[in-house]
Amino acid sequence: MFYTMKFGKIEHKLPICPLNDQLSIAGFIILGNAALSEECAKQLLEKAPQFDYIFTAEAKGIPLAHDMTRLAGKSQYIIARKTPKLYMSGYISIEVQSITTEKKQVLYLDKAEAELIAGKRVLIVDDVISTGESLKAIEALVEKAGGVIVGKMAILAEGDAQKREDITYLQPLPLFDNQGNPIA
Repeated sequence: MFYTMKFGKIEHKLPICPLNDQLSIAGFIILGNAALSEECAKQLLEKAPQFDYIFTAEAKGIPLAHDMTRLAGKSQYIIARKTPKLYMSGYISIEVQSITTEKKQVLYLDKAEAELIAGKRVLIVDDVISTGESLKAIEALVEKAGGVIVGKMAILAEGDAQKREDITYLQPLPLFDNQGNPIA
């Protein structure tokens, strides 16, 4: 089962994936689809406020952050990592429980990158916002680092996230029953 969406001239099929006995979600996979990432980046930049840095979480937001940064003529974006890396000069961290992950995760921000965004305008981007838990964790990392959040954007807002007034997104994404029928 698939749910089909269109972004500009690009048609994209999302597989319907069961979360539990009653609820399914459409899996939006941007990784590896350069044309889709670039098209969504262009559309989001048309709605974006002025920013110094784009900030996203590892991993599915990375192509979007890359394309938005490149198209905006900026030279660097910031990634919250899922594990601390050896090259980090130290880090700050936040715990998160996402709808698409079975267990709690921790997001890490390199202290050098934290110093880079301190006092700067930060635009948070992600592929999909659903429960908002990942977004909350990213916001907390930016705030801990002293960055100024100027906007929160996603390609898709899933379920109740569509009602949020604090995010900008390109399209709504419904939730599904386990027969693949949209329910919200």
